Amino acid sequence: MADVLRLDSAGNPLHWIGQEEAAGYYAKGMVVWTLGEPFRILHGGRNRFTGLQSHMDIHPVISVRGTPWTRWRVPALTNAALFRRDGHLCMYCGRPFKDRDLTRDHIIPTSKGGKDIWTNVVAACKRCNSHKGAMTPEQSGMKLIAVPYTPNQYEFLYLTGRRILADQMEFLRAGFHHLHA
Repeated sequence: MADVLRLDSAGNPLHWIGQEEAAGYYAKGMVVWTLGEPFRILHGGRNRFTGLQSHMDIHPVISVRGTPWTRWRVPALTNAALFRRDGHLCMYCGRPFKDRDLTRDHIIPTSKGGKDIWTNVVAACKRCNSHKGAMTPEQSGMKLIAVPYTPNQYEFLYLTGRRILADQMEFLRAGFHHLHA
């Protein structure tokens, strides 16, 4: 089941929330605006006088009052997010791999002072990573097929989303760095 993309009242993406948490914001009157067509309708009880059942439409993107945007922090670097950022491709040979067949390669090896940060790591198949060893791509005669980057908040929410709905994807893509470079 899809999650809801929660924004602050200015439209900055904050994080993914469950449908129940979203329903709580609707019930408290904290939803300022929404995007997209409702993807879930929650049904409540029946009015004993009218017999009508209450319902609540849950939209894929909601802006919530009282949640000011805080300065964006660099997201945690995980292999799952790294492999998704790199499209599950080895950044040396360009072939697709399953997560279990990819490794985190440090462009400047940690043994040579390289840091474990987004801009110094790429997804690499085990064969390419082993061939490169503790060398830089130049020293090993290997070329990167893409430049590594630190995801912004829009990109990171894409990287960590499990099942992203079309309306959510459209909103997030508008904030991707690589589309506006």
